[in-house]
Amino acid sequence: MSAPLLELRDLHVRLTAPGGARLHALRGLDLTLARGESLALIGESGSGKTLTALAVMGLLPEGAEVSGRVALEGRDLLALDDDAWCAVRGRRVAMVFQEPLTALNPLQRVLAQVMEPIRIHRLAPDRDSARQRAMALLARVGLDERQARAYPHQLSGGQRQRALIAMALAGEPDLLIADEPTTALDARLRVQVLDLLRELVAERGMALLLISHDLALTARRVDRLLILYGGRAMEEGRAAELLQHPRHPYTQALWAARPRLGAGRDQPLHPLKGNVPSLKQLGAGCPFAPRCPLATARCAAEPPPFHRQLACWEVSP
Repeated sequence: MSAPLLELRDLHVRLTAPGGARLHALRGLDLTLARGESLALIGESGSGKTLTALAVMGLLPEGAEVSGRVALEGRDLLALDDDAWCAVRGRRVAMVFQEPLTALNPLQRVLAQVMEPIRIHRLAPDRDSARQRAMALLARVGLDERQARAYPHQLSGGQRQRALIAMALAGEPDLLIADEPTTALDARLRVQVLDLLRELVAERGMALLLISHDLALTARRVDRLLILYGGRAMEEGRAAELLQHPRHPYTQALWAARPRLGAGRDQPLHPLKGNVPSLKQLGAGCPFAPRCPLATARCAAEPPPFHRQLACWEVSP
């Protein structure tokens, strides 16, 4: 069998806190992603989702210590120098960042920013050809020529997000990473943007790594889900199967906490109590143990292995 497009094996990331303390942020994460497949990393803020994406992009904070394996079609990305990364970022792997107003250059028109990766990676023979390719991309994501010639601040939040998607696609990447691409949008635009990403992945045969805290909205638009908490994988599975039969207490709690359209006022919400622990608070055992209704002394003392797509001492895999 050929190697997966993206492979993470036993990925650990340690960050340096103010004062010099080392904080263990990602703890032995494994994942694979095939070309043409979509995978969503799901979890609350602080679970390690964005850190995983930054590790794949080679954009971790200065002083971060990384171990394990991050490979793109068998090529070790952790071994790349700066020059090699310039040929990978944008061309093989691209990222749609969470806040487009800060990700886009406020001093450049949208069209110029979409043209830039086309010209950097020499995907068009001249400037006119690059412009035509950029305009075609912007049209595909739903922006017209007037919007293409605008500055980012002149566009709405949804339009800026679409421009950022076009910019990420301009280098014709094999892997597209989208980090909370709908956070700043209303409910209608969230659905439109996620549906657009799904269509583009299908059209172009890319792989999509989608980062989200919204299990209900995301799960119906990806092939697989990987639930993260405290820098560890809690559960993984096909999206439809995992929603039908969530096994891990954390997955069950996320699903129970979702808002239900059409629910009567007398139907209570089931918020997930407590908070994601800070990196300084993470203990030796399962990170979800302090909030878990099934937790035992063993859970607090020893992390469960990730076995048969589940990490839990109290639930049979």
